[in-house]
Amino acid sequence: MATHLPEIEKNLVRRSWTKAERRVVLHGLFGRLLIAIEPIICFVVFGALTAGLIFFPLPPGARLTHNESALVLSPIFGLAASAFFVYAVVVLISPVRALVHTFSPIYIVDGYIRYRAADRYTEADSNGYIAVLNEDRRTVAEWPSMGDFEMTDSLRPALIEFSFYGGIHRIDGRSTGIVPESMPTLGVGSNVPRL
Repeated sequence: MATHLPEIEKNLVRRSWTKAERRVVLHGLFGRLLIAIEPIICFVVFGALTAGLIFFPLPPGARLTHNESALVLSPIFGLAASAFFVYAVVVLISPVRALVHTFSPIYIVDGYIRYRAADRYTEADSNGYIAVLNEDRRTVAEWPSMGDFEMTDSLRPALIEFSFYGGIHRIDGRSTGIVPESMPTLGVGSNVPRL
């Protein structure tokens, strides 16, 4: 997530997400939904077992009475249902948030892009920072950068498209890969390494 200056944001050129860009995010969401089907089904099964133990009596001749079985088993099944529900939410929260952010604008700045080396406040998995500056060289937004090499301080003019949630989408018309140009159906096979 970017740090940005709201007073500068008001004066930025903006555009809506294209259908193709939103489709890529939707494919990612559907891929995650495919992964989340298993915990959703388990949540429904364990939730039904919990409700059945609490609200429906056991048949006559059962070894345990209804109260004993509900008292012993329903909390176990209830905890399992809760765990699967939380698991499904965790799997889906990120792509749903990304989809919601496709309804916010993509900003276009004809200014500068700044790379900055890591400092003492940089998180352990970051190698520095990347920022968008307007034509007056005021910082519009800045994000931590991830990568294998150390970032060096540099500044260069560029035409930049970005969103505050996603980061920099294009620099001088070339995609940064934040939103791929296309994604396979349901995102299946999208993580195959390129040779």
